[in-house]
Amino acid sequence: MKTNRILVAPSILSADFGKMNEEIARMERCGVDVIHCDVMDGIFVPNITFGFKMISDIKKHTSLPLDVHLMIDLPERYVSRFIDSGADWLTFHVEATEKPAAVLESIKKAGIKCGAVISPDTPTSALTDLFPLCDIALLMSVYPGFGGQKFIENSLERMRELKKLRDATGSSALLEIDGGITETNAARVADAGADILVAGNTLFSASEPEKIVEKFHSL
Repeated sequence: MKTNRILVAPSILSADFGKMNEEIARMERCGVDVIHCDVMDGIFVPNITFGFKMISDIKKHTSLPLDVHLMIDLPERYVSRFIDSGADWLTFHVEATEKPAAVLESIKKAGIKCGAVISPDTPTSALTDLFPLCDIALLMSVYPGFGGQKFIENSLERMRELKKLRDATGSSALLEIDGGITETNAARVADAGADILVAGNTLFSASEPEKIVEKFHSL
């Protein structure tokens, strides 16, 4: 799984849920590459967002891939349902399951892109043995659970570590980063090795998000 430029993934957690179709259409017109969907269960993280129906409804109204990020406990219980709902990429937290390799294999077997996620306090080495199975490795640069948080600065070094780990394993997984991405830090994040930038408030609250997308693509 390779890309010739930085990919931009707006997080719908920052969208106006009352007009989700319009919000996604606005992002599509800006030239984004994928729609990032944060699923939270109120158990793994202290917040609840949305589930299967939101994913299936969004799927009807966009041709962009849906990057479904499961912030839920025991994700293996629901992998097949999120795939059936329309996820094109499905990522989950390694902290939320005792068998991450098996979960990755089950997603891959279904024919969609799979990925593992680590939270800020989880060592990057947690992904070493998983890289050969991953299409995506997602680094949280804020604590999972809420949008609009400030970027954690040591995420830059953690991204560099992930890039070294990925390259050492010979993996072609894309490196994704989620949390506090702004016009101010995006270049540094890309330089550290990120292939995919997830951005929520930065895009949805902007008066001219297309200019930000263009800037991110040029990094």
